[in-house]
Amino acid sequence: MQIGFIGLGKMGANMTLRLTAGSPDETVKGGHQVVGYDLHPNPDLAQAAGVKLVNSLEALVAALSPPRLLWVMVPAGNPTENVIKQLAELLSQGDVVIDGGNSFYKDSIRRARALAEKQIGFLDVGTSGGIWGRSEGYCMMVGGEEANVALAKPILDTLAPERGWAHVGGHGAGHFVKMIHNGIEYGLMQAYGEGFEILRKSQFKVNLHQVADVWQHGSVIRSWLLSLGERMLREDATLQTIQPYVEDSGEGRWTVQAAIEEAVPAPVIAASLFARFESRDTEDNFSARFCAALRKQFGGHDVITKDVTTKTAHRKM
Repeated sequence: MQIGFIGLGKMGANMTLRLTAGSPDETVKGGHQVVGYDLHPNPDLAQAAGVKLVNSLEALVAALSPPRLLWVMVPAGNPTENVIKQLAELLSQGDVVIDGGNSFYKDSIRRARALAEKQIGFLDVGTSGGIWGRSEGYCMMVGGEEANVALAKPILDTLAPERGWAHVGGHGAGHFVKMIHNGIEYGLMQAYGEGFEILRKSQFKVNLHQVADVWQHGSVIRSWLLSLGERMLREDATLQTIQPYVEDSGEGRWTVQAAIEEAVPAPVIAASLFARFESRDTEDNFSARFCAALRKQFGGHDVITKDVTTKTAHRKM
């Protein structure tokens, strides 16, 4: 199947490679044709089979056969807004725009309505998987009309692992479900971070890597996040090279706002969000180091690292 891809950074490039070349272990076959556009495309795509890079949105649209399917994978907010506005002027009746980024669900509802006036379809696809998605597959939560979901199904089937995507509702539902997913993620990460900090400060001199490893075998709190925690503790048991500064992508804030709007008590998610704020003013906070390192493990997010020789902090790309 042919698809246009806008945004070829960490996630977009890996998704493009999974669509064209399949997974690295060959358990998923690719075979799709991707026309890609990015101001600074990932260099790994330059010689990739099945990928055609173009230098403008106009060229991308011209290279696709109707009905066109275009996946937008750029940062939420103004970048996504600007791209979709430009596409609205370039596309034709029956084409479909997919927003696979972390957009605010109310923005997605508004964008769907604006595109519908031009008879252009829209899907909001909450996408989870981070930098591991190319090999493990992406979990995708899809919002929009059934006919447009059916058009995108071959793409979704390739990107996701078995049972890894679902049509969760109408416009906005995909990004709403992903927003709640990320709010839960905040709480899980905070609980792991706090637990490991208690272990680290206890009288027992516990080997944190050993505990993370044993908890992955039969424990009721085993998870992929804990598996990543075991990996990072194996590599750096103290996490002293990582500053206890935890960024938030915005979806934790939106989740707390949604909880207020729906009058749903969400003390764990709210507290985990506030803990991220607090981390930015605290030097000796192991739980914040743990959460910052986990974000790096699953999403490739920038972290603040410390040069243990010079005691200076810098952002690691």
